[in-house]
Amino acid sequence: MHLQTLDIVIIVVAVSICFIPALMMAHRAGKNTGEFFAAGRAAPWWLIGISMVATTFSADTPNLVTNMVRTGGVASNWQWWAFALTGMATVFFYARLWRRSGVLTDLEFYELRYSGKGAVAVRGFRAVYLGLFFNCVIMATVNLAAAKIAAVALGWPMWKTLVICMSLKGIFAISSGLWGVLIIDMLQFGITMTGSFAMAYFAVKAPAVGGMAGLLSQTSQTQLSIFPNMNNPQAMLTLLILPLTINWWSVWYPGAEPGGGSYIAQRMLAAKTERDALFGTMFFNFMHYVVRPWPWIIVALSSMLVYPHLADIHSAFPHIASGMVKDDIAYPAMFKCLPHGWLGLVLAGLLSAYGSTIITHLNWGTSYLVHDFYRRFLRPNNTEKHYVLAGRVVTFALMILAGSFTFFLQSAQEAFNLILSIGAGTGLIYLLRWFWWRINSACEIAAMISSFILSFGFFILKKMGHDVPTPLPLLLTIGITTVVWVTTAFVSKPTDDETLDAFYRKIRPEGPGWKVVRERLQAKGEDIQVESTFTTSILAWTLGVLGIWTGLFAIGSFVYAKPVPGMILTVVFAGCCVGLTVLIHRLWPHHDDKGSGPDPEPEPELAVVRS
Repeated sequence: MHLQTLDIVIIVVAVSICFIPALMMAHRAGKNTGEFFAAGRAAPWWLIGISMVATTFSADTPNLVTNMVRTGGVASNWQWWAFALTGMATVFFYARLWRRSGVLTDLEFYELRYSGKGAVAVRGFRAVYLGLFFNCVIMATVNLAAAKIAAVALGWPMWKTLVICMSLKGIFAISSGLWGVLIIDMLQFGITMTGSFAMAYFAVKAPAVGGMAGLLSQTSQTQLSIFPNMNNPQAMLTLLILPLTINWWSVWYPGAEPGGGSYIAQRMLAAKTERDALFGTMFFNFMHYVVRPWPWIIVALSSMLVYPHLADIHSAFPHIASGMVKDDIAYPAMFKCLPHGWLGLVLAGLLSAYGSTIITHLNWGTSYLVHDFYRRFLRPNNTEKHYVLAGRVVTFALMILAGSFTFFLQSAQEAFNLILSIGAGTGLIYLLRWFWWRINSACEIAAMISSFILSFGFFILKKMGHDVPTPLPLLLTIGITTVVWVTTAFVSKPTDDETLDAFYRKIRPEGPGWKVVRERLQAKGEDIQVESTFTTSILAWTLGVLGIWTGLFAIGSFVYAKPVPGMILTVVFAGCCVGLTVLIHRLWPHHDDKGSGPDPEPEPELAVVRS
């Protein structure tokens, strides 16, 4: 494939636009770590929501969806659609708690919630484990996608792609801090979504596809079906049953963490108010699950007609190394369907998607390594400018390490499975630690060690050629890890009373899990009243998940030329949105300006009982 002048101009303009906020925010980001890592806690809901959705739309995401659809049909997307349960739980149960905690990073939470050397150890360990190792794995998957896209479109070897792309995005992350990241994400998201819809439009116009009518008539119902074949127990188990019953609450995955975490928590902590944290996270979930998937799915289905076999892709692009030709490369292979000009826009969009993810992960990982490790353990009493400089140095180092790790991966699906397995079994802790006083730092350490040893062991076995049935490693890791940390909760020393009391005063969690602490404080004469919102939040969560799925499937029905089911689902979707509006007003009944403005954040010591 050869780019023309118009394509190159479009790409250069798209990249140049993003230099503006990077340069404008460089001075502000250099003031202190609060600005560099948390945008001064002044970000509005719409900006953090767009940033979240831009970050999760990575260059590897359409490749991953293409991989899933080509190997398991549209129904295989339930592997990530099921995480809508997690996302909406974060909106209605955890967004306000995170914002109320007032921490700079979600790892700082550990010394707010736990006590003793264990709290210090788990914060330091996770700073390195997530900020360095886990973060580099995620960035490597994004780099792999960028390398495959560049190999198809430009004929570049992997090393060249990594040097150019990571250097470019590294400059943004090093200079601009989180404010710059948020604004760059907003600009890049517009370019990315435009390219995504353009890619789907031209994919179905390919001669081998013959428009939407040709796509639907030539593709089997098994491939098109939104739900797995009920006559295939293996597919039902791995694609639908496990994601909906186990994976969503048990697996820690960036962007869909049980209880919120990583860059999702970072955005919530940067919000102006609890209300901004909630609306931003809810906006992200609707955009992530309802708006974005179908353009990718349409391209993936079209690619099965243009390139029925991997050999067809290799024949069309013989210069690409055979080890890189997996099903995920079918997405960039569809670039051949694009006319010039549109090719440049789509490439600019994917470069933007790559950039928004990379700069977020560089900033997020650096916040862990600098604020939660370097500042906490190595140089605790230095100036703010020193820590900002350290952040910029660490950002550069992360960029190099992530680029190096990219050479060890082969496909987006392989990386997705590895990330899921590494976090298997830990998710329930992140859900319950806000609502059960007995969970302590030892539980978190035990869960992380158990999950890592088991998942990495299964990964090595597979690499050595041993045939391990697909769901077995994940199920064993989840089961054993859960047993390990629950046992640890009852046999280890609990968090000290002083820390638990302070946490309860600040966060005011509801439910029976804090009965012991509540009664102890009442005995001291402290009658701390908490918001009674659990029932309303459960209903809002249910409507939110139903709204996401009905909206997603309504669009799918129209894509499949089934207007009647599409209209029915649209009506249900609209009803869910109306219901959510009512429930949100119950959860936040007081407003600054007739309901459109954010609530004033209450003082930690004061609370209003809300029915």
